[in-house]
Amino acid sequence: MHLIGIYRLGALGVWLLAGNALFAEDWPQWLGPNRDAIWREDGIIEKFPTNGPPVRWRAGIGGGYAGPSVAKGRVYVADRRLAAGASFERVLCLSEADGTQLWKYEYECPYTISYPAGPRVAPMISAGKVYTLGAEGNLLCLNADDGKVLWSRDFKKEFGIKTPVWGFAGHPLLDGNRLICLAGGSGSTAVAFDKDTGKEIWRALSAQEPGYCSPVIYEAGGKRQLILWHPEAANSLDPETGEVYWSVACKARSGMTIATPRKMGDFLFFTCFYNGSLMLRLDPAKPAATPVWRTLKESEKDTTYLNAVMCTPFLEDGYIYGVCSYGQLRCLQADTGKRLWETFQATTAGEAVRWANAFIVKNGDRFFLFNEKGDLIIAKLSPRGYEEISRAHLLAPTGGAAGRAVLWSHPAFANRRVYARNDQEIICVDLALK
Repeated sequence: MHLIGIYRLGALGVWLLAGNALFAEDWPQWLGPNRDAIWREDGIIEKFPTNGPPVRWRAGIGGGYAGPSVAKGRVYVADRRLAAGASFERVLCLSEADGTQLWKYEYECPYTISYPAGPRVAPMISAGKVYTLGAEGNLLCLNADDGKVLWSRDFKKEFGIKTPVWGFAGHPLLDGNRLICLAGGSGSTAVAFDKDTGKEIWRALSAQEPGYCSPVIYEAGGKRQLILWHPEAANSLDPETGEVYWSVACKARSGMTIATPRKMGDFLFFTCFYNGSLMLRLDPAKPAATPVWRTLKESEKDTTYLNAVMCTPFLEDGYIYGVCSYGQLRCLQADTGKRLWETFQATTAGEAVRWANAFIVKNGDRFFLFNEKGDLIIAKLSPRGYEEISRAHLLAPTGGAAGRAVLWSHPAFANRRVYARNDQEIICVDLALK
């Protein structure tokens, strides 16, 4: 009986280890598998080693702000290459095991934008296809195996629009057979394409400029609602037809709708650099929304609530965590907007710096923050304050902004590793608990 018990315990242990080993998750799109900035894997290190986590591989790439994506043993990233006076955008496919380039797709793409480092949008991988959107509005659907073009669209030519000042930056959203994009123009600020053929399914909304906000779908009021925020209003649409359910004025100066709207319960939160915050309450019985509180004063320095630049905030347990206009990591009460605390420790280590940033991803009961200096931070965020657990420097900031070097590319967290890039290289760093 004793031997049988030992055998059973041993078998259980093997089963648990196998189950743990099998729980690996890809990062196939912006903000992760569920587009919510949550990394759900376990078996992740609690603190970084003294010399930092081990780098499994490095691979040279060109410039860009587009974060990498990881799916089915491959890493996809978009960049820009300059050669002989010409400008090219590229989509690269690398081996997840060692960073070896498996294929690339390249096309000539002259830039007309400010901050011309490269593409802004992370590739999205689904069902053997890779969807990318370049900074000048080239929407591509590529074969994930070999990079062959399956279909493509050109936003500027097809919708008669100009490139936004900082390029096309809204990450396409896949919903059923629809690839929903932030485009621009009269009646075509949002456009849905057939994911397999590229044929247009519907178009909706008009705005003087489209902004840079990635669309997202939330369920509320008994409906799946496509939330699309352009610089004039927050909007809810039927994702199947493009019918507008509701619109609430939500101005963003200079078109700076960047941060992805975040939902918590019946709250829906928007934040931008100059105009600050808007908190809506979603109607539980029908598709409708009413303002709860908002920033009344337009200012980039004298900020009341949260004036995020490119940081998508994280909402949890009645609180908002996000990086404000000059690098202040803040915690607000969601129902009132009351500020509970702020710190520069995660971003600038003490001083107010215009547009200073850190990206926020949740893992278990802690957060991973990747700041513009190339530091990866493990921290606890709660209404009580910011508690830094560990920090490691991963990459050099190679981009330029406001007279300083910055790294403004969102990393990917997959298979117990982090994948991060600057304008020269992409690295794979092991974060597995040994």
